Amino acid sequence: MAIERMLTEELPARVLVARVLAEAGIEYVFGISGGHTGRIISGLSQVQNQVRMVTVREESLAGVMAEVYGRLTRKPGVMIGQGPWVLGNGLIGTLEAYLSSSPMILLTDFSDAPHFQLHAPYQQATGDYGSWDARRAFGGVTKQVMQAQEPLAAVQATQLAIKHAMAGQPGPVAILFSHDSLAGNVGPDSAPALYPTRYYLPPPPPPADPRDIEAAAARILAARTPVIIAGNGVRISQAYVQLQELAETAGLPVATTAAGKGVFPETHPLALGVFGTFGTPAANACLGEADLVLVLGSKLSPSDTAWANGKLLDPARQSFIQVDIEPKNASWTFPAEQVVLGDAAQIIAALTEAVRPRANGRKDAAVQRVAGHRKTQGYFDTPAYFDDDKPILPQRVIGELMRNLPDDAIVTCDAGENRILMTHFYQTRMAGGFLQAAGSGPMGFAIPAALAAKLVHPDRAVVAVCGDGGFAMTMNGMMTAIEQDIPIVTVVFNNNALGWVLHGGGPFAAEFKDFDHAAIARAMGCRGERIEDAARLGPAIKEAVAARQPTVLDVRTSLKTSFADVTSPLAVEASPRRR
Repeated sequence: MAIERMLTEELPARVLVARVLAEAGIEYVFGISGGHTGRIISGLSQVQNQVRMVTVREESLAGVMAEVYGRLTRKPGVMIGQGPWVLGNGLIGTLEAYLSSSPMILLTDFSDAPHFQLHAPYQQATGDYGSWDARRAFGGVTKQVMQAQEPLAAVQATQLAIKHAMAGQPGPVAILFSHDSLAGNVGPDSAPALYPTRYYLPPPPPPADPRDIEAAAARILAARTPVIIAGNGVRISQAYVQLQELAETAGLPVATTAAGKGVFPETHPLALGVFGTFGTPAANACLGEADLVLVLGSKLSPSDTAWANGKLLDPARQSFIQVDIEPKNASWTFPAEQVVLGDAAQIIAALTEAVRPRANGRKDAAVQRVAGHRKTQGYFDTPAYFDDDKPILPQRVIGELMRNLPDDAIVTCDAGENRILMTHFYQTRMAGGFLQAAGSGPMGFAIPAALAAKLVHPDRAVVAVCGDGGFAMTMNGMMTAIEQDIPIVTVVFNNNALGWVLHGGGPFAAEFKDFDHAAIARAMGCRGERIEDAARLGPAIKEAVAARQPTVLDVRTSLKTSFADVTSPLAVEASPRRR
Protein backbone atom coordinates (compact mmCIF):
# COMPACT_ATOMS: atom_id res chain seq x y z
CA MET A 1 0.00 0.00 0.00
CA ALA A 2 1.30 3.43 -0.91
CA ILE A 3 2.29 5.77 1.95
CA GLU A 4 0.49 9.09 1.94
CA ARG A 5 2.29 12.42 2.12
CA MET A 6 2.13 14.49 5.27
CA LEU A 7 0.84 17.67 3.61
CA THR A 8 -2.03 18.59 1.34
CA GLU A 9 -1.50 22.34 1.71
CA GLU A 10 1.29 24.78 2.45
CA LEU A 11 1.76 25.42 6.19
CA PRO A 12 4.23 27.34 8.38
CA ALA A 13 7.15 25.26 9.65
CA ARG A 14 6.38 26.33 13.23
CA VAL A 15 2.90 24.78 12.95
CA LEU A 16 4.29 21.59 11.42
CA VAL A 17 6.85 21.15 14.22
CA ALA A 18 3.98 21.31 16.72
CA ARG A 19 1.96 18.91 14.58
CA VAL A 20 4.82 16.38 14.63
CA LEU A 21 4.78 16.38 18.43
CA ALA A 22 1.03 15.77 18.43
CA GLU A 23 1.35 12.97 15.86
CA ALA A 24 3.95 11.28 18.09
CA GLY A 25 1.51 11.24 21.01
CA ILE A 26 3.57 13.64 23.11
CA GLU A 27 1.21 15.27 25.59
CA TYR A 28 3.32 18.00 27.20
CA VAL A 29 5.98 20.56 26.34
CA PHE A 30 7.83 22.18 29.24
CA GLY A 31 9.69 25.46 29.03
CA ILE A 32 9.76 29.21 28.48
CA SER A 33 9.24 31.14 25.28
CA GLY A 34 12.47 32.71 24.16
CA GLY A 35 14.58 33.39 21.11
CA HIS A 36 13.32 31.86 17.90
CA THR A 37 11.53 29.02 19.74
CA GLY A 38 8.71 31.43 20.52
CA ARG A 39 7.54 30.63 16.99
CA ILE A 40 7.20 26.94 17.90
CA ILE A 41 5.17 27.88 20.95
CA SER A 42 2.95 29.90 18.65
CA GLY A 43 2.57 26.74 16.57
CA LEU A 44 1.65 24.77 19.69
CA SER A 45 -1.41 26.97 20.07
CA GLN A 46 -2.75 25.23 16.96
CA VAL A 47 -2.61 21.79 18.66
CA GLN A 48 -3.35 22.76 22.25
CA ASN A 49 -6.12 20.16 22.52
CA GLN A 50 -3.45 17.49 22.00
CA VAL A 51 -0.25 19.02 23.39
CA ARG A 52 -0.27 21.08 26.59
CA MET A 53 2.31 23.84 26.94
CA VAL A 54 3.50 23.98 30.57
CA THR A 55 5.22 27.31 31.14
CA VAL A 56 7.73 27.25 34.00
CA ARG A 57 9.59 30.04 35.75
CA GLU A 58 13.10 28.77 35.04
CA GLU A 59 14.57 26.28 32.58
CA SER A 60 15.92 23.86 35.20
CA LEU A 61 12.35 22.93 36.11
CA ALA A 62 11.49 22.33 32.46
CA GLY A 63 14.50 20.07 32.02
CA VAL A 64 13.68 17.89 35.01
CA MET A 65 9.97 17.75 34.14
CA ALA A 66 10.80 16.63 30.59
CA GLU A 67 13.25 14.00 31.85
CA VAL A 68 10.77 12.57 34.34
CA TYR A 69 7.94 12.57 31.78
CA GLY A 70 10.19 10.55 29.47
CA ARG A 71 11.26 8.16 32.21
CA LEU A 72 7.68 7.46 33.28
CA THR A 73 6.02 7.19 29.86
CA ARG A 74 8.73 5.94 27.44
CA LYS A 75 7.73 8.86 25.18
CA PRO A 76 10.16 11.75 24.80
CA GLY A 77 9.74 14.56 27.28
CA VAL A 78 10.12 17.91 25.52
CA MET A 79 11.92 20.98 26.85
CA ILE A 80 11.69 24.21 24.88
CA GLY A 81 13.51 27.50 25.21
CA GLN A 82 16.32 29.70 23.97
CA GLY A 83 19.66 28.03 23.29
CA PRO A 84 21.93 29.59 25.94
CA TRP A 85 19.46 29.00 28.76
CA VAL A 86 18.29 25.54 27.74
CA LEU A 87 21.97 24.61 27.88
CA GLY A 88 22.86 26.54 31.02
CA ASN A 89 19.80 26.55 33.25
CA GLY A 90 18.21 23.42 31.79
CA LEU A 91 21.30 21.26 31.93
CA ILE A 92 20.41 19.26 35.04
CA GLY A 93 17.45 17.61 33.32
CA THR A 94 19.41 17.02 30.11
CA LEU A 95 22.34 15.52 31.99
CA GLU A 96 20.02 13.32 34.03
CA ALA A 97 18.31 12.08 30.85
CA TYR A 98 21.70 11.36 29.29
CA LEU A 99 22.97 9.36 32.26
CA SER A 100 19.64 7.70 33.13
CA SER A 101 18.57 6.80 29.59
CA SER A 102 15.35 8.82 29.54
CA PRO A 103 13.93 9.78 26.12
CA MET A 104 13.94 13.56 25.79
CA ILE A 105 13.84 16.26 23.10
CA LEU A 106 15.36 19.73 23.41
CA LEU A 107 13.68 22.23 21.10
CA THR A 108 16.08 25.14 21.11
CA ASP A 109 17.84 27.56 18.80
CA PHE A 110 21.04 29.16 17.55
CA SER A 111 19.77 32.60 18.62
CA ASP A 112 21.24 33.76 15.33
CA ALA A 113 20.77 37.13 13.67
CA PRO A 114 20.51 36.54 9.89
CA HIS A 115 23.09 38.44 7.82
CA PHE A 116 24.88 39.65 10.98
CA GLN A 117 26.51 36.43 12.14
CA LEU A 118 29.98 37.98 12.16
CA HIS A 119 29.08 41.35 13.65
CA ALA A 120 29.75 41.19 17.42
CA PRO A 121 27.04 38.56 17.94
CA TYR A 122 24.77 38.78 20.98
CA GLN A 123 23.79 35.37 22.46
CA GLN A 124 24.44 33.74 19.09
CA ALA A 125 25.40 30.07 19.20
CA THR A 126 26.34 29.25 15.60
CA GLY A 127 30.03 28.82 16.37
CA ASP A 128 30.96 31.64 14.00
CA TYR A 129 33.61 34.24 14.80
CA GLY A 130 32.91 35.63 18.26
CA SER A 131 29.94 33.37 19.07
CA TRP A 132 29.65 30.25 21.17
CA ASP A 133 29.18 26.84 19.56
CA ALA A 134 25.82 25.30 20.53
CA ARG A 135 26.31 22.18 18.44
CA ARG A 136 29.54 21.30 20.19
CA ALA A 137 28.21 22.26 23.64
CA PHE A 138 25.02 20.21 23.39
CA GLY A 139 26.95 17.35 21.80
CA GLY A 140 28.66 16.55 25.08
CA VAL A 141 25.41 15.81 26.93
CA THR A 142 23.05 14.37 24.30
CA LYS A 143 22.77 11.31 22.09
CA GLN A 144 22.55 13.47 18.98
CA VAL A 145 22.45 17.11 17.93
CA MET A 146 20.39 18.05 14.88
CA GLN A 147 20.30 21.42 13.19
CA ALA A 148 17.69 22.97 10.96
CA GLN A 149 18.65 25.84 8.67
CA GLU A 150 15.48 25.96 6.56
CA PRO A 151 11.79 25.14 7.07
CA LEU A 152 11.71 21.64 5.61
CA ALA A 153 14.63 20.58 7.80
CA ALA A 154 12.85 21.92 10.89
CA VAL A 155 10.07 19.39 10.39
CA GLN A 156 12.31 16.48 9.44
CA ALA A 157 14.70 17.14 12.32
CA THR A 158 11.82 16.98 14.78
CA GLN A 159 10.64 13.64 13.41
CA LEU A 160 14.13 12.15 13.42
CA ALA A 161 14.89 13.50 16.89
CA ILE A 162 11.83 11.72 18.30
CA LYS A 163 12.95 8.52 16.60
CA HIS A 164 16.50 8.76 17.89
CA ALA A 165 15.50 9.69 21.44
CA MET A 166 13.45 6.48 21.69
CA ALA A 167 15.60 4.05 19.69
CA GLY A 168 17.90 1.58 21.42
CA GLN A 169 19.06 2.97 24.76
CA PRO A 170 16.89 6.09 25.10
CA GLY A 171 18.33 9.53 25.77
CA PRO A 172 18.16 13.25 25.01
CA VAL A 173 18.37 14.69 21.50
CA ALA A 174 18.80 18.42 20.81
CA ILE A 175 17.42 20.27 17.79
CA LEU A 176 18.99 23.65 17.02
CA PHE A 177 16.70 25.82 14.91
CA SER A 178 17.97 28.80 12.96
CA HIS A 179 15.90 31.93 12.53
CA ASP A 180 15.11 31.09 8.90
CA SER A 181 14.04 27.50 9.63
CA LEU A 182 11.05 28.69 11.64
CA ALA A 183 10.22 31.75 9.57
CA GLY A 184 9.03 30.04 6.36
CA ASN A 185 6.48 27.58 5.02
CA VAL A 186 6.57 24.02 3.70
CA GLY A 187 4.32 22.83 0.88
CA PRO A 188 2.97 19.43 -0.25
CA ASP A 189 5.48 19.21 -3.10
CA SER A 190 8.54 19.71 -0.91
CA ALA A 191 11.70 17.88 -1.82
CA PRO A 192 12.51 15.72 -0.01
CA ALA A 193 8.92 14.83 0.74
CA LEU A 194 7.38 14.86 4.21
CA TYR A 195 5.51 11.82 5.53
CA PRO A 196 3.38 11.23 8.64
CA THR A 197 5.33 11.03 11.89
CA ARG A 198 4.10 7.53 12.77
CA TYR A 199 6.45 6.06 10.19
CA TYR A 200 9.43 7.51 12.04
CA LEU A 201 8.58 6.07 15.45
CA PRO A 202 10.89 3.15 16.22
CA PRO A 203 9.34 -0.33 16.30
CA PRO A 204 9.49 -2.41 19.50
CA PRO A 205 12.91 -3.93 20.12
CA PRO A 206 13.31 -7.43 18.68
CA PRO A 207 12.97 -10.34 21.13
CA ALA A 208 16.09 -11.89 22.57
CA ASP A 209 17.51 -15.05 21.03
CA PRO A 210 15.52 -18.00 22.47
CA ARG A 211 18.81 -19.85 23.01
CA ASP A 212 20.00 -17.03 25.28
CA ILE A 213 16.74 -17.15 27.22
CA GLU A 214 16.95 -20.93 27.67
CA ALA A 215 20.59 -20.74 28.78
CA ALA A 216 19.81 -18.00 31.31
CA ALA A 217 16.82 -19.95 32.62
CA ALA A 218 18.95 -23.06 33.08
CA ARG A 219 21.52 -21.08 35.07
CA ILE A 220 18.82 -19.62 37.31
CA LEU A 221 17.26 -23.02 38.00
CA ALA A 222 20.64 -24.58 38.74
CA ALA A 223 21.59 -21.90 41.28
CA ARG A 224 21.14 -22.54 45.01
CA THR A 225 21.01 -18.91 46.20
CA PRO A 226 20.22 -16.66 43.21
CA VAL A 227 19.30 -12.99 43.66
CA ILE A 228 17.94 -10.33 41.30
CA ILE A 229 19.46 -6.85 41.13
CA ALA A 230 16.87 -4.52 39.58
CA GLY A 231 17.97 -1.12 38.30
CA ASN A 232 16.49 1.94 36.65
CA GLY A 233 16.31 0.05 33.36
CA VAL A 234 13.33 -1.87 34.77
CA ARG A 235 11.56 1.49 35.23
CA ILE A 236 12.51 2.70 31.74
CA SER A 237 11.09 -0.53 30.31
CA GLN A 238 7.96 -0.30 32.52
CA ALA A 239 8.64 -3.91 33.52
CA TYR A 240 7.15 -3.78 37.04
CA VAL A 241 4.61 -6.56 36.53
CA GLN A 242 7.07 -8.75 34.64
CA LEU A 243 9.70 -8.38 37.38
CA GLN A 244 7.31 -9.43 40.13
CA GLU A 245 6.10 -12.41 38.12
CA LEU A 246 9.65 -13.61 37.46
CA ALA A 247 10.63 -13.23 41.11
CA GLU A 248 7.60 -15.19 42.28
CA THR A 249 7.84 -17.88 39.61
CA ALA A 250 11.58 -18.53 39.81
CA GLY A 251 11.94 -17.92 43.55
CA LEU A 252 14.29 -14.96 43.30
CA PRO A 253 14.83 -12.42 46.09
CA VAL A 254 14.93 -8.89 44.69
CA ALA A 255 17.39 -6.18 45.68
CA THR A 256 17.34 -2.85 43.86
CA THR A 257 19.95 -0.25 43.14
CA ALA A 258 19.35 3.20 44.61
CA ALA A 259 18.39 4.34 41.09
CA GLY A 260 16.05 1.37 40.81
CA LYS A 261 14.35 1.88 44.18
CA GLY A 262 10.63 1.74 43.59
CA VAL A 263 10.60 -0.77 40.72
CA PHE A 264 9.68 -3.57 43.17
CA PRO A 265 7.46 -3.10 46.25
CA GLU A 266 9.63 -3.31 49.35
CA THR A 267 6.72 -4.82 51.29
CA HIS A 268 6.75 -7.91 49.07
CA PRO A 269 7.97 -11.08 50.86
CA LEU A 270 10.76 -11.43 48.27
CA ALA A 271 11.96 -7.82 48.63
CA LEU A 272 15.31 -6.96 50.15
CA GLY A 273 15.26 -3.21 49.56
CA VAL A 274 18.18 -1.21 48.21
CA PHE A 275 21.64 -2.78 48.39
CA GLY A 276 25.09 -1.24 48.37
CA THR A 277 26.62 1.72 50.16
CA PHE A 278 23.38 3.00 51.67
CA GLY A 279 21.39 -0.20 51.33
CA THR A 280 19.68 -2.40 53.87
CA PRO A 281 21.84 -4.89 55.75
CA ALA A 282 19.40 -7.62 54.68
CA ALA A 283 19.97 -6.86 50.99
CA ASN A 284 23.75 -6.76 51.38
CA ALA A 285 23.81 -10.02 53.34
CA CYS A 286 21.60 -11.88 50.87
CA LEU A 287 23.62 -10.64 47.89
CA GLY A 288 26.87 -11.49 49.61
CA GLU A 289 25.86 -15.16 49.89
CA ALA A 290 24.41 -15.37 46.34
CA ASP A 291 25.88 -17.88 43.93
CA LEU A 292 24.14 -16.27 40.93
CA VAL A 293 23.27 -12.59 40.38
CA LEU A 294 20.73 -11.64 37.71
CA VAL A 295 21.34 -7.96 36.90
CA LEU A 296 18.36 -6.28 35.22
CA GLY A 297 18.90 -2.82 33.75
CA SER A 298 21.78 -1.57 35.89
CA LYS A 299 25.30 -0.37 35.16
CA LEU A 300 26.33 -1.22 38.77
CA SER A 301 27.91 2.02 39.94
CA PRO A 302 30.58 2.22 42.66
CA SER A 303 27.94 3.20 45.21
CA ASP A 304 25.83 0.19 44.23
CA THR A 305 28.75 -2.18 44.71
CA ALA A 306 30.02 -0.61 47.98
CA TRP A 307 33.18 0.43 46.15
CA ALA A 308 33.53 -3.00 44.54
CA ASN A 309 33.80 -4.79 47.87
CA GLY A 310 34.21 -8.47 47.02
CA LYS A 311 32.24 -9.49 50.09
CA LEU A 312 29.17 -8.07 48.38
CA LEU A 313 29.71 -8.88 44.69
CA ASP A 314 32.60 -10.89 43.27
CA PRO A 315 32.68 -12.54 39.81
CA ALA A 316 35.37 -14.91 41.08
CA ARG A 317 32.83 -16.64 43.34
CA GLN A 318 29.49 -15.61 41.81
CA SER A 319 28.00 -16.03 38.35
CA PHE A 320 26.51 -12.94 36.70
CA ILE A 321 23.75 -12.79 34.10
CA GLN A 322 23.24 -9.27 32.82
CA VAL A 323 20.20 -7.99 30.91
CA ASP A 324 20.48 -4.62 29.19
CA ILE A 325 19.37 -2.89 26.03
CA GLU A 326 22.78 -1.25 25.59
CA PRO A 327 25.74 -3.56 24.82
CA LYS A 328 28.30 -1.22 26.40
CA ASN A 329 26.58 -1.57 29.78
CA ALA A 330 27.04 -5.33 29.83
CA SER A 331 30.15 -6.60 31.65
CA TRP A 332 31.09 -2.99 32.34
CA THR A 333 31.66 -3.24 36.09
CA PHE A 334 31.87 -7.02 36.50
CA PRO A 335 32.33 -9.65 33.80
CA ALA A 336 29.02 -11.41 33.13
CA GLU A 337 29.14 -15.07 32.18
CA GLN A 338 26.04 -14.47 30.12
CA VAL A 339 24.68 -11.29 28.57
CA VAL A 340 21.13 -11.02 27.21
CA LEU A 341 20.58 -7.92 25.10
CA GLY A 342 17.19 -6.36 24.56
CA ASP A 343 14.22 -4.72 26.20
CA ALA A 344 13.98 -5.65 29.88
CA ALA A 345 10.22 -6.20 29.88
CA GLN A 346 10.38 -8.63 26.97
CA ILE A 347 13.35 -10.56 28.34
CA ILE A 348 11.99 -10.81 31.88
CA ALA A 349 8.67 -12.12 30.55
CA ALA A 350 10.46 -14.68 28.38
CA LEU A 351 12.59 -15.83 31.34
CA THR A 352 9.45 -16.34 33.40
CA GLU A 353 7.92 -18.62 30.80
CA ALA A 354 11.19 -20.53 30.41
CA VAL A 355 11.53 -21.30 34.13
CA ARG A 356 7.83 -21.82 34.92
CA PRO A 357 7.59 -25.58 34.12
CA ARG A 358 10.60 -26.39 36.35
CA ALA A 359 10.24 -23.93 39.23
CA ASN A 360 7.99 -25.79 41.68
CA GLY A 361 8.72 -24.92 45.30
CA ARG A 362 11.37 -22.33 44.60
CA LYS A 363 9.27 -19.37 45.75
CA ASP A 364 8.71 -20.75 49.25
CA ALA A 365 12.43 -21.40 49.73
CA ALA A 366 13.29 -17.89 48.54
CA VAL A 367 10.70 -16.29 50.85
CA GLN A 368 12.27 -18.19 53.78
CA ARG A 369 15.74 -16.94 52.82
CA VAL A 370 14.51 -13.34 52.69
CA ALA A 371 12.61 -13.68 55.97
CA GLY A 372 15.73 -15.06 57.64
CA HIS A 373 17.85 -12.10 56.56
CA ARG A 374 15.15 -9.61 57.57
CA LYS A 375 14.92 -11.20 61.03
CA THR A 376 18.67 -11.31 61.53
CA GLN A 377 19.57 -7.92 60.02
CA GLY A 378 16.40 -5.90 60.57
CA TYR A 379 14.19 -4.51 57.82
CA PHE A 380 12.42 -1.11 57.90
CA ASP A 381 11.81 -1.51 61.64
CA THR A 382 13.87 1.22 63.31
CA PRO A 383 12.35 2.48 66.60
CA ALA A 384 13.21 6.02 65.41
CA TYR A 385 10.11 5.89 63.18
CA PHE A 386 8.20 6.72 66.39
CA ASP A 387 10.71 9.00 68.11
CA ASP A 388 9.35 12.20 69.72
CA ASP A 389 12.56 14.22 69.62
CA LYS A 390 12.40 17.94 68.98
CA PRO A 391 13.67 19.03 66.46
CA ILE A 392 12.07 16.09 64.70
CA LEU A 393 14.26 13.18 63.60
CA PRO A 394 14.23 12.53 59.83
CA GLN A 395 13.30 8.92 60.57
CA ARG A 396 10.11 10.10 62.28
CA VAL A 397 9.20 12.22 59.26
CA ILE A 398 9.79 9.22 57.00
CA GLY A 399 7.79 6.96 59.30
CA GLU A 400 4.85 9.34 59.18
CA LEU A 401 5.01 9.45 55.39
CA MET A 402 4.90 5.66 55.30
CA ARG A 403 1.97 5.49 57.70
CA ASN A 404 -0.12 8.29 56.22
CA LEU A 405 0.37 8.30 52.44
CA PRO A 406 -1.89 6.18 50.22
CA ASP A 407 -0.40 2.90 49.05
CA ASP A 408 -0.18 4.19 45.48
CA ALA A 409 1.49 7.49 46.37
CA ILE A 410 4.55 8.59 44.39
CA VAL A 411 7.43 10.12 46.36
CA THR A 412 10.15 12.08 44.56
CA CYS A 413 13.47 12.82 46.21
CA ASP A 414 15.99 15.61 45.94
CA ALA A 415 19.75 15.28 46.45
CA GLY A 416 21.83 15.42 49.60
CA GLU A 417 21.48 13.76 52.96
CA ASN A 418 17.68 13.84 52.86
CA ARG A 419 17.74 11.58 49.81
CA ILE A 420 20.16 9.13 51.44
CA LEU A 421 17.89 8.86 54.46
CA MET A 422 14.80 8.42 52.28
CA THR A 423 16.54 5.74 50.21
CA HIS A 424 17.49 3.83 53.35
CA PHE A 425 14.45 4.31 55.59
CA TYR A 426 11.42 4.84 53.30
CA GLN A 427 9.69 1.56 52.44
CA THR A 428 7.84 1.57 49.11
CA ARG A 429 4.52 -0.27 48.97
CA MET A 430 3.80 -0.24 45.24
CA ALA A 431 5.99 -0.48 42.15
CA GLY A 432 6.48 2.94 40.62
CA GLY A 433 6.05 4.72 43.95
CA PHE A 434 9.53 6.19 44.38
CA LEU A 435 11.55 8.37 42.03
CA GLN A 436 14.94 10.00 42.36
CA ALA A 437 17.65 11.17 40.01
CA ALA A 438 19.21 7.97 38.70
CA GLY A 439 22.32 9.27 36.98
CA SER A 440 23.52 12.71 38.05
CA GLY A 441 21.97 13.35 41.46
CA PRO A 442 21.32 17.12 41.26
CA MET A 443 19.80 19.26 43.97
CA GLY A 444 16.60 20.90 42.79
CA PHE A 445 15.15 17.65 41.40
CA ALA A 446 12.30 16.74 43.75
CA ILE A 447 9.80 19.53 43.07
CA PRO A 448 9.89 19.52 39.24
CA ALA A 449 9.99 15.71 39.29
CA ALA A 450 6.84 15.72 41.40
CA LEU A 451 5.14 18.17 39.03
CA ALA A 452 5.82 15.88 36.06
CA ALA A 453 4.82 12.74 37.95
CA LYS A 454 1.51 14.34 38.93
CA LEU A 455 0.80 15.25 35.31
CA VAL A 456 1.49 11.67 34.24
CA HIS A 457 -0.47 10.18 37.17
CA PRO A 458 -3.13 12.77 38.10
CA ASP A 459 -5.10 10.31 40.26
CA ARG A 460 -2.18 9.44 42.57
CA ALA A 461 -0.88 11.48 45.50
CA VAL A 462 2.55 12.87 44.65
CA VAL A 463 4.93 14.12 47.34
CA ALA A 464 8.26 15.88 46.81
CA VAL A 465 10.76 15.40 49.65
CA CYS A 466 13.64 17.84 49.76
CA GLY A 467 16.00 19.62 52.09
CA ASP A 468 15.87 23.33 52.73
CA GLY A 469 18.73 23.75 50.25
CA GLY A 470 16.90 21.95 47.44
CA PHE A 471 13.65 23.76 48.19
CA ALA A 472 15.38 27.13 47.86
CA MET A 473 16.65 26.16 44.41
CA THR A 474 13.25 25.28 42.95
CA MET A 475 10.58 26.81 45.17
CA ASN A 476 9.44 28.72 42.09
CA GLY A 477 8.09 25.34 41.01
CA MET A 478 5.28 25.94 43.48
CA MET A 479 4.29 28.94 41.33
CA THR A 480 4.01 26.56 38.40
CA ALA A 481 1.97 24.21 40.59
CA ILE A 482 -0.49 27.05 41.26
CA GLU A 483 -0.62 28.34 37.69
CA GLN A 484 -0.95 24.90 36.08
CA ASP A 485 -3.20 23.41 38.80
CA ILE A 486 -0.81 20.60 39.77
CA PRO A 487 -1.62 19.71 43.39
CA ILE A 488 1.64 18.27 44.70
CA VAL A 489 2.70 18.13 48.36
CA THR A 490 6.24 19.23 49.24
CA VAL A 491 7.83 18.12 52.51
CA VAL A 492 10.91 20.14 53.48
CA PHE A 493 13.49 18.64 55.83
CA ASN A 494 14.43 22.01 57.31
CA ASN A 495 17.58 21.72 59.41
CA ASN A 496 19.14 25.06 58.40
CA ALA A 497 22.01 23.27 56.73
CA LEU A 498 23.41 21.37 53.81
CA GLY A 499 23.35 18.18 55.85
CA TRP A 500 25.67 16.15 53.64
CA VAL A 501 28.26 18.92 53.57
CA LEU A 502 28.00 19.68 57.29
CA HIS A 503 28.31 16.06 58.38
CA GLY A 504 31.01 15.35 55.85
CA GLY A 505 33.25 18.37 56.39
CA GLY A 506 31.94 20.56 59.20
CA PRO A 507 29.77 23.67 59.46
CA PHE A 508 31.88 26.07 57.39
CA ALA A 509 29.85 27.17 54.31
CA ALA A 510 27.19 24.61 55.19
CA GLU A 511 24.75 26.46 57.44
CA PHE A 512 21.67 28.55 56.55
CA LYS A 513 19.49 31.09 58.25
CA ASP A 514 16.11 29.85 59.46
CA PHE A 515 13.52 30.56 56.77
CA ASP A 516 9.84 29.79 57.13
CA HIS A 517 9.20 27.95 53.88
CA ALA A 518 5.53 27.46 54.72
CA ALA A 519 5.06 31.23 54.91
CA ILE A 520 6.85 31.62 51.58
CA ALA A 521 4.49 29.02 50.10
CA ARG A 522 1.43 30.80 51.44
CA ALA A 523 2.65 34.04 49.90
CA MET A 524 2.67 32.27 46.54
CA GLY A 525 -0.91 31.07 47.01
CA CYS A 526 -0.15 27.53 48.21
CA ARG A 527 -1.17 25.89 51.44
CA GLY A 528 1.69 26.00 53.90
CA GLU A 529 2.33 24.77 57.42
CA ARG A 530 5.41 24.80 59.61
CA ILE A 531 5.64 21.68 61.77
CA GLU A 532 7.74 21.54 64.94
CA ASP A 533 5.88 18.85 66.88
CA ALA A 534 6.15 15.25 65.65
CA ALA A 535 2.58 14.51 66.73
CA ARG A 536 1.32 16.99 64.14
CA LEU A 537 3.08 15.30 61.23
CA GLY A 538 0.62 12.50 60.48
CA PRO A 539 -2.52 14.65 60.44
CA ALA A 540 -0.75 17.34 58.39
CA ILE A 541 0.28 14.83 55.73
CA LYS A 542 -3.25 13.44 55.47
CA GLU A 543 -4.75 16.93 55.26
CA ALA A 544 -2.25 17.97 52.57
CA VAL A 545 -3.09 14.97 50.38
CA ALA A 546 -6.83 15.45 50.87
CA ALA A 547 -6.70 19.19 50.13
CA ARG A 548 -5.74 18.64 46.47
CA GLN A 549 -3.95 21.98 46.47
CA PRO A 550 -0.24 22.69 46.15
CA THR A 551 1.02 22.40 49.73
CA VAL A 552 4.34 22.89 51.53
CA LEU A 553 5.01 21.26 54.90
CA ASP A 554 8.09 22.87 56.43
CA VAL A 555 9.33 20.38 59.03
CA ARG A 556 11.93 21.47 61.60
CA THR A 557 14.26 18.48 61.48
CA SER A 558 17.20 17.41 63.57
CA LEU A 559 20.82 17.05 62.47
CA LYS A 560 21.29 14.19 64.93
CA THR A 561 21.15 11.54 62.17
CA SER A 562 23.91 11.57 59.55
CA PHE A 563 24.48 9.78 56.24
CA ALA A 564 27.35 8.04 58.04
CA ASP A 565 24.82 6.30 60.29
CA VAL A 566 23.34 4.44 57.31
CA THR A 567 26.57 3.81 55.39
CA SER A 568 27.25 0.10 55.05
CA PRO A 569 30.40 -1.20 56.77
CA LEU A 570 31.18 -2.83 53.43
CA ALA A 571 31.48 0.60 51.81
CA VAL A 572 33.52 1.99 54.69
CA GLU A 573 35.89 -0.96 54.44
CA ALA A 574 36.39 -0.66 50.67
CA SER A 575 36.25 3.14 50.32
CA PRO A 576 39.12 4.62 48.28
CA ARG A 577 39.63 7.13 51.10
CA ARG A 578 40.81 4.31 53.36
CA ARG A 579 43.38 3.00 50.91
